[in-house]
Amino acid sequence: MAEIKIKLVRSRIGLLPAQRRMLDSLGLKRREAVRTFKDTPAIRGIVAKISHLVAVVS
Repeated sequence: MAEIKIKLVRSRIGLLPAQRRMLDSLGLKRREAVRTFKDTPAIRGIVAKISHLVAVVS
């Protein structure tokens, strides 16, 4: 299965609690943090919900 890298590009300050929980579930605690995940529909759904905060890097 393919993998994607997700990078936190915006700060967590001022986010809604639901958005904070999504970032916590991805393990993104600090700006510029990058994590690698399997490319699954669940991960894609989380990224779609917080697309203004994260970027998918190759």
